[in-house]
Amino acid sequence: MKIAIIVPMAEEAEFYRNHFHSENKEMFGSTEFEHFSVNGNDVYLGLSGIGKVQAAMNLSSLLTSVDIDVIFMTGSAGALKEDVHQEDLVLPNAFAYYDAHNTAAGDYVEGQIPQQPARFVLDSPERAAFANYLKKQNVAFRGGLVVTGDSFIASSKQKEEIKKNFPDALCVEMEGAAFAQVVHAFNKPLVAMRAISDNGDGSANEDFDTFVKKAGAKAAKLISDYVEKMN
Repeated sequence: MKIAIIVPMAEEAEFYRNHFHSENKEMFGSTEFEHFSVNGNDVYLGLSGIGKVQAAMNLSSLLTSVDIDVIFMTGSAGALKEDVHQEDLVLPNAFAYYDAHNTAAGDYVEGQIPQQPARFVLDSPERAAFANYLKKQNVAFRGGLVVTGDSFIASSKQKEEIKKNFPDALCVEMEGAAFAQVVHAFNKPLVAMRAISDNGDGSANEDFDTFVKKAGAKAAKLISDYVEKMN
């Protein structure tokens, strides 16, 4: 099986190297992927870069070159709901773009790109299997909508505007919907996991640097342990 693990930032990728030892490196798009052999599987670890374009470009470059079986996307996110807290884990079951406003262009809803699904739903057997694994490990997580845009949300005004348009969204980040759109086009399963690093408000700048490494380490351990058991 060929498995891709993609994270936005180098600070998050470093924790996977505590579990895996690289065999070689190869460029796909604008990012370098490290290639590991884990339990007979080929694992590709790379950085998506930050933001929608970087994420879509680098994942597309990988998928056009390697017949990946499943993609794991990890990283951090800012909470949108009051009952979603720092260090909580979110396993998205859908993504939308909070910065896509196309209702005037036709029969579209907030968050929808014209001629694309209103929401990119993640309902693959691979996601279900990973969710079951987390439950068996007694790891608490939330499933639900996550919204994506090209801005780091660091003010209550920004946060409240997103919540008004997406009252069911659990958290906000900068790559997930782009990943989901790419895997929708390539017909590949995506397992996405976000660890909450900040509250997406005026405290986000202060909180992000403090929590992103802790959140990244938590996600990396869960993904790595799971991949090591995959057949």
